[in-house]
Amino acid sequence: MDNRDRDLSSLRIDREGSRPTAAAPPSRAWVWIVVVLVVAAAATAAFVLRGRAPEVRTVAAEVTGGSMSAGGGITANGYVVARTKASVAAKIAGRLAYLGVSEGSHVKRGEIIARLESADVAAAVAAARATVGQTDAQLDQARHDLDRARTLRSQGLVSDVEVENAQTKVHVLDAQRAADRARLALAQANLENTNVRAPFDGTVLRKDAEVGEIVAPSSAGGGLTRTAIVTMADLATLEVEVDVNEAYIAQVSNGQTSRITLDAYPDTSFSGRVRQVVPTADRQKATVQVKVSILDRDPRILPEMGAKVEFVREQNAAPTAITAPRRVLVPAAAVSQGAGGAKVWELKDGRAVQRAVEVGVARGDRVEIRSGLDGGEQLIVAPPAGLKDGARVRVRTSQGG
Repeated sequence: MDNRDRDLSSLRIDREGSRPTAAAPPSRAWVWIVVVLVVAAAATAAFVLRGRAPEVRTVAAEVTGGSMSAGGGITANGYVVARTKASVAAKIAGRLAYLGVSEGSHVKRGEIIARLESADVAAAVAAARATVGQTDAQLDQARHDLDRARTLRSQGLVSDVEVENAQTKVHVLDAQRAADRARLALAQANLENTNVRAPFDGTVLRKDAEVGEIVAPSSAGGGLTRTAIVTMADLATLEVEVDVNEAYIAQVSNGQTSRITLDAYPDTSFSGRVRQVVPTADRQKATVQVKVSILDRDPRILPEMGAKVEFVREQNAAPTAITAPRRVLVPAAAVSQGAGGAKVWELKDGRAVQRAVEVGVARGDRVEIRSGLDGGEQLIVAPPAGLKDGARVRVRTSQGG
């Protein structure tokens, strides 16, 4: 055997070494890594879902009318309003060029609080005044000519026709002067209308327009045009308007002494007197509006503050038994009807809590709740579908949303 055959015989396939070996068991470290990743993913999903809690709109369950207090008087809730209040607008349309007041400014009646751009109106006044001056000069000359014609006629130098013509010219120019003066007065009135004056002594509550905006009378407003420049009120005319349950209204009369407590200052009471019991009832609320004058003037009392009024019973008045039920009204959209009856969703500590209620009569877009609510609860209006009892929700903060 030569060397080449010897080399070929040494080339053999190792079949034992090519057999596959059994796979090694996975390491325990990898198992724990997978468990940690699963737990982290679950926590992240829970955090995301928590952050995506449904957004809801809430409203307080309203207690209508009055109730008997512990001392035998009648109490009712309402708001402070100004009897003399106005949204001040310009008499003509134009661009606001000057605004001399801000919130809290005190103004006097007739004081200029704003001005519109008036260059074109001022030019019209100047033109009308010049026309009047020109007509006056022509009228003076015509009268002089008339006097001269009459003198010459007496001397036989001119005829009666020439005197009559001079007289007619005076009459025409006299009428022309009256028309020119009327046009001047109109132009001056338009110029004055570019001034916005305070209609009464009072305080500016709100600015409704800014310099540079187009403003117009309320009857001509539209689109982006402002119809009010400021809102003002006479704070000396502040009073409280409350809705008294019609079952108690017989216990309230004009001139009756009252005690007023503001929600902002619950530890302080103010003297009041019933100014008017409005001679009509609200059929939806089953209440009668009562207006109570505030006798104690205090700078802390501001318009639109919440207030409670207690109507003091006269000492010689005999107590009257009143058995009218206490009414709680809620928006109809806050009530859900199901197999178990009517329910509402109350917002408590950021969560939706379902409460069973008994529904009474409907009053417009609201319904009466006979039982299940005490009044004042924050209820979810139009709850989202699939809402669960105890689910976390977010209260919608924007009014427009």
